[in-house]
Amino acid sequence: MANDGMLLDWQPTPPPTDLIFDDGEPLETNRHRIAMNVLIRSVQQALSDRSDFFAGGNMVVYYSLEQAINHDFRGPDFFVALEVEGDRERQGWVVWQEQGHYPDVIVELLSPSTAAVDRGVKKDLYERVFKTADYFIFDPFDPDSLAGWHLVGRAYHPLQPNERGWLWCETLGLWLGLWEGAIDREPPSGSCFWLRFYDQNQNLVLLPEEAAQQQLEQERQRAEQERQRAERLAARLRELGEEPDRI
Repeated sequence: MANDGMLLDWQPTPPPTDLIFDDGEPLETNRHRIAMNVLIRSVQQALSDRSDFFAGGNMVVYYSLEQAINHDFRGPDFFVALEVEGDRERQGWVVWQEQGHYPDVIVELLSPSTAAVDRGVKKDLYERVFKTADYFIFDPFDPDSLAGWHLVGRAYHPLQPNERGWLWCETLGLWLGLWEGAIDREPPSGSCFWLRFYDQNQNLVLLPEEAAQQQLEQERQRAEQERQRAERLAARLRELGEEPDRI
Protein backbone atom coordinates (compact mmCIF):
# COMPACT_ATOMS: atom_id res chain seq x y z
CA MET A 1 0.00 0.00 0.00
CA ALA A 2 2.88 2.34 0.76
CA ASN A 3 4.17 1.91 -2.76
CA ASP A 4 0.70 2.68 -4.12
CA GLY A 5 0.67 5.90 -2.10
CA MET A 6 4.04 6.90 -3.47
CA LEU A 7 2.78 6.33 -7.01
CA LEU A 8 -0.28 8.47 -6.36
CA ASP A 9 1.89 11.29 -4.99
CA TRP A 10 4.28 11.25 -7.97
CA GLN A 11 3.85 14.08 -10.45
CA PRO A 12 5.69 14.42 -13.78
CA THR A 13 8.19 17.24 -14.00
CA PRO A 14 6.63 20.01 -16.09
CA PRO A 15 8.63 21.29 -19.07
CA PRO A 16 10.66 24.44 -18.40
CA THR A 17 9.18 27.77 -19.41
CA ASP A 18 12.40 29.83 -19.31
CA LEU A 19 13.92 28.44 -22.50
CA ILE A 20 16.86 30.24 -24.08
CA PHE A 21 16.57 30.67 -27.83
CA ASP A 22 19.93 32.28 -28.56
CA ASP A 23 22.92 29.96 -28.29
CA GLY A 24 25.32 32.86 -28.80
CA GLU A 25 26.91 31.23 -31.82
CA PRO A 26 26.16 33.10 -35.06
CA LEU A 27 26.81 31.56 -38.46
CA GLU A 28 30.52 31.64 -39.18
CA THR A 29 30.63 33.82 -42.30
CA ASN A 30 28.44 36.10 -44.37
CA ARG A 31 28.34 33.41 -47.04
CA HIS A 32 26.98 30.90 -44.52
CA ARG A 33 24.25 33.38 -43.52
CA ILE A 34 23.25 34.03 -47.13
CA ALA A 35 23.34 30.30 -47.90
CA MET A 36 20.89 29.67 -45.06
CA ASN A 37 18.55 32.45 -46.20
CA VAL A 38 18.69 31.20 -49.80
CA LEU A 39 17.49 27.77 -48.68
CA ILE A 40 14.69 29.26 -46.56
CA ARG A 41 13.44 31.62 -49.29
CA SER A 42 13.79 28.92 -51.93
CA VAL A 43 11.77 26.28 -50.07
CA GLN A 44 9.11 28.85 -49.19
CA GLN A 45 8.80 29.57 -52.91
CA ALA A 46 8.73 25.86 -53.78
CA LEU A 47 5.99 25.14 -51.20
CA SER A 48 4.03 28.35 -51.77
CA ASP A 49 0.88 26.36 -52.62
CA ARG A 50 0.63 24.96 -49.09
CA SER A 51 0.51 26.54 -45.63
CA ASP A 52 1.18 23.56 -43.36
CA PHE A 53 4.95 23.85 -43.13
CA PHE A 54 7.65 25.80 -41.33
CA ALA A 55 11.13 26.58 -42.62
CA GLY A 56 13.74 27.98 -40.26
CA GLY A 57 17.44 28.38 -39.80
CA ASN A 58 20.00 28.74 -37.02
CA MET A 59 17.24 28.11 -34.47
CA VAL A 60 17.52 26.10 -31.29
CA VAL A 61 15.61 22.81 -31.34
CA TYR A 62 14.46 21.66 -27.87
CA TYR A 63 13.64 17.96 -27.81
CA SER A 64 14.01 16.79 -24.18
CA LEU A 65 13.70 18.06 -20.63
CA GLU A 66 17.29 17.03 -19.84
CA GLN A 67 18.61 18.91 -22.85
CA ALA A 68 16.68 22.05 -21.88
CA ILE A 69 17.93 21.94 -18.28
CA ASN A 70 21.54 21.42 -19.40
CA HIS A 71 21.30 24.16 -22.05
CA ASP A 72 22.57 21.65 -24.60
CA PHE A 73 21.80 23.78 -27.64
CA ARG A 74 21.17 22.07 -30.97
CA GLY A 75 20.39 24.42 -33.80
CA PRO A 76 20.30 23.17 -37.41
CA ASP A 77 21.48 25.73 -39.94
CA PHE A 78 18.36 25.00 -42.01
CA PHE A 79 15.34 22.79 -41.47
CA VAL A 80 11.82 22.19 -42.74
CA ALA A 81 8.93 20.69 -40.79
CA LEU A 82 5.85 19.58 -42.71
CA GLU A 83 2.23 19.20 -41.61
CA VAL A 84 2.58 21.77 -38.82
CA GLU A 85 1.10 25.20 -38.15
CA GLY A 86 2.77 27.39 -40.73
CA ASP A 87 1.47 30.77 -39.58
CA ARG A 88 2.60 30.66 -35.95
CA GLU A 89 5.54 32.78 -34.82
CA ARG A 90 8.37 30.81 -33.23
CA GLN A 91 11.58 31.79 -31.46
CA GLY A 92 12.83 28.24 -31.76
CA TRP A 93 11.53 24.74 -32.33
CA VAL A 94 10.17 23.19 -29.12
CA VAL A 95 9.15 19.62 -29.84
CA TRP A 96 6.67 19.29 -26.96
CA GLN A 97 4.91 22.43 -28.23
CA GLU A 98 4.73 20.95 -31.74
CA GLN A 99 2.81 17.76 -30.82
CA GLY A 100 6.09 15.84 -30.80
CA HIS A 101 6.99 16.86 -34.36
CA TYR A 102 10.69 17.00 -35.26
CA PRO A 103 12.23 18.59 -38.37
CA ASP A 104 11.62 16.49 -41.49
CA VAL A 105 14.56 17.86 -43.48
CA ILE A 106 17.81 19.32 -42.15
CA VAL A 107 20.79 20.93 -43.88
CA GLU A 108 23.97 21.74 -41.98
CA LEU A 109 26.38 24.25 -43.54
CA LEU A 110 29.84 22.97 -42.79
CA SER A 111 32.80 25.00 -41.59
CA PRO A 112 36.22 23.93 -40.28
CA SER A 113 35.00 24.27 -36.69
CA THR A 114 31.72 22.34 -37.15
CA ALA A 115 32.37 19.73 -39.85
CA ALA A 116 33.31 16.91 -37.49
CA VAL A 117 30.26 17.50 -35.27
CA ASP A 118 27.92 17.81 -38.27
CA ARG A 119 29.20 14.52 -39.72
CA GLY A 120 29.25 12.75 -36.35
CA VAL A 121 27.33 13.85 -33.26
CA LYS A 122 24.60 15.75 -35.09
CA LYS A 123 24.14 13.09 -37.76
CA ASP A 124 23.67 10.48 -35.02
CA LEU A 125 21.22 12.76 -33.18
CA TYR A 126 19.12 13.41 -36.29
CA GLU A 127 19.15 9.70 -37.13
CA ARG A 128 18.41 8.18 -33.71
CA VAL A 129 16.47 10.85 -31.81
CA PHE A 130 14.97 13.26 -34.35
CA LYS A 131 14.43 10.52 -36.95
CA THR A 132 14.71 13.26 -39.56
CA ALA A 133 13.92 11.74 -42.95
CA ASP A 134 16.48 13.65 -45.02
CA TYR A 135 19.79 15.07 -43.81
CA PHE A 136 22.28 17.00 -45.94
CA ILE A 137 25.63 18.68 -45.36
CA PHE A 138 27.35 21.29 -47.52
CA ASP A 139 30.32 23.63 -47.16
CA PRO A 140 29.60 26.91 -49.00
CA PHE A 141 33.32 27.25 -49.70
CA ASP A 142 33.72 23.72 -51.11
CA PRO A 143 31.54 22.75 -54.11
CA ASP A 144 32.58 19.10 -53.75
CA SER A 145 31.29 18.77 -50.18
CA LEU A 146 27.59 18.03 -50.77
CA ALA A 147 26.43 14.79 -49.15
CA GLY A 148 23.11 13.48 -47.90
CA TRP A 149 21.30 10.60 -46.23
CA HIS A 150 17.72 9.30 -46.24
CA LEU A 151 16.27 7.47 -43.27
CA VAL A 152 15.33 3.88 -44.11
CA GLY A 153 13.87 2.11 -41.11
CA ARG A 154 16.04 3.29 -38.23
CA ALA A 155 19.24 4.00 -40.15
CA TYR A 156 20.54 6.61 -42.56
CA HIS A 157 21.45 5.41 -46.03
CA PRO A 158 23.75 7.57 -48.20
CA LEU A 159 22.06 9.27 -51.15
CA GLN A 160 23.54 8.70 -54.59
CA PRO A 161 23.96 11.82 -56.77
CA ASN A 162 22.49 12.07 -60.25
CA GLU A 163 24.54 12.88 -63.35
CA ARG A 164 24.74 16.53 -62.25
CA GLY A 165 25.88 15.66 -58.75
CA TRP A 166 22.51 16.62 -57.25
CA LEU A 167 20.78 14.75 -54.42
CA TRP A 168 17.07 13.88 -54.28
CA CYS A 169 15.13 15.07 -51.24
CA GLU A 170 12.26 12.59 -51.11
CA THR A 171 10.44 14.38 -48.31
CA LEU A 172 10.11 17.63 -50.26
CA GLY A 173 10.01 16.12 -53.74
CA LEU A 174 12.86 18.41 -54.76
CA TRP A 175 16.47 18.15 -55.88
CA LEU A 176 19.31 19.75 -53.95
CA GLY A 177 22.10 20.86 -56.24
CA LEU A 178 24.67 23.52 -56.92
CA TRP A 179 24.08 26.83 -58.68
CA GLU A 180 26.91 29.15 -59.66
CA GLY A 181 26.59 32.91 -59.41
CA ALA A 182 26.49 35.84 -57.00
CA ILE A 183 23.70 36.41 -54.47
CA ASP A 184 23.26 39.49 -52.29
CA ARG A 185 26.67 40.79 -53.48
CA GLU A 186 28.41 37.66 -52.25
CA PRO A 187 31.08 37.11 -53.29
CA PRO A 188 32.07 40.76 -53.86
CA SER A 189 33.55 39.84 -57.25
CA GLY A 190 33.22 36.79 -59.48
CA SER A 191 30.88 33.98 -58.49
CA CYS A 192 30.67 30.96 -56.20
CA PHE A 193 28.53 27.86 -55.74
CA TRP A 194 25.32 27.91 -53.74
CA LEU A 195 23.13 25.04 -52.58
CA ARG A 196 19.75 25.48 -54.30
CA PHE A 197 16.49 23.58 -54.72
CA TYR A 198 15.37 22.28 -58.12
CA ASP A 199 11.95 20.86 -58.98
CA GLN A 200 11.26 17.32 -60.21
CA ASN A 201 12.03 18.40 -63.78
CA GLN A 202 15.36 19.83 -62.61
CA ASN A 203 14.24 23.44 -63.06
CA LEU A 204 15.75 25.90 -60.61
CA VAL A 205 13.35 27.03 -57.88
CA LEU A 206 13.63 30.79 -58.19
CA LEU A 207 14.03 33.09 -55.23
CA PRO A 208 11.22 35.68 -54.92
CA GLU A 209 13.38 38.44 -56.40
CA GLU A 210 14.46 36.17 -59.25
CA ALA A 211 10.83 35.28 -59.99
CA ALA A 212 9.91 38.98 -60.03
CA GLN A 213 12.81 39.75 -62.38
CA GLN A 214 11.77 36.88 -64.65
CA GLN A 215 8.22 38.24 -64.81
CA LEU A 216 9.51 41.70 -65.73
CA GLU A 217 11.67 40.19 -68.48
CA GLN A 218 8.73 38.21 -69.84
CA GLU A 219 6.60 41.36 -69.90
CA ARG A 220 9.41 43.23 -71.69
CA GLN A 221 9.65 40.47 -74.28
CA ARG A 222 5.88 40.49 -74.83
CA ALA A 223 5.95 44.26 -75.31
CA GLU A 224 8.82 43.94 -77.78
CA GLN A 225 6.98 41.22 -79.71
CA GLU A 226 3.89 43.42 -79.86
CA ARG A 227 5.96 46.36 -81.13
CA GLN A 228 7.53 44.21 -83.84
CA ARG A 229 4.12 42.84 -84.83
CA ALA A 230 2.76 46.38 -85.16
CA GLU A 231 5.74 47.41 -87.30
CA ARG A 232 5.24 44.41 -89.62
CA LEU A 233 1.56 45.23 -89.95
CA ALA A 234 2.35 48.89 -90.75
CA ALA A 235 4.89 47.83 -93.37
CA ARG A 236 2.37 45.49 -95.00
CA LEU A 237 -0.27 48.21 -95.13
CA ARG A 238 2.17 50.54 -96.86
CA GLU A 239 2.84 47.85 -99.44
CA LEU A 240 -0.90 47.79 -100.09
CA GLY A 241 -1.01 51.57 -100.46
CA GLU A 242 -2.68 52.21 -97.15
CA GLU A 243 -1.60 54.66 -94.49
CA PRO A 244 -1.26 52.78 -91.14
CA ASP A 245 -2.52 55.79 -89.16
CA ARG A 246 -5.84 55.65 -91.01
CA ILE A 247 -6.54 52.01 -90.11
